[in-house]
Amino acid sequence: MTKEYFQRPDATAEEFDDGWLKTGDVVTVDEDGYLQIVDRTKDVIKSGGEWISSVELENAIMAHEDVSEATVIGVPHERWQERPVAFVVPAEGADRDALPDEIDAMLREEYPKWWLPDAVEFIDEVPKTATGKFSKKDLREAYADQSLVEGAVPEEDAPE
Repeated sequence: MTKEYFQRPDATAEEFDDGWLKTGDVVTVDEDGYLQIVDRTKDVIKSGGEWISSVELENAIMAHEDVSEATVIGVPHERWQERPVAFVVPAEGADRDALPDEIDAMLREEYPKWWLPDAVEFIDEVPKTATGKFSKKDLREAYADQSLVEGAVPEEDAPE
């Protein structure tokens, strides 16, 4: 823990806010003072004025036995601002025809309808950064136009 940059007051003034380092992490702090990182500010999805945690959806999707990797990004949407789309690397031998419906059914048990991804796109590999983290930036650039996403929910079926 630190409260400032060593001998860099300008950097301290820019990067710290009321004693907190601005990391871009979204956190919760419970009643006992425990801090939990739940997402990154650049990765949360704002849909219809509500926030959706991409990381929470990713973890839930990756819990499916037929999913090797998954990431979720917000895709621009005319009415809802953004909608989540899941990018999934199926496990070897997975039934690709059944997997999107299985993921949807699994998520419906835990999350409200408006959190559910509009589409599940299969990819061979989730793009990675130089440090091995998922590169959502690459996916956001490739899928900036929602019309590129197959199976996107039509406007009349979109969450309310």
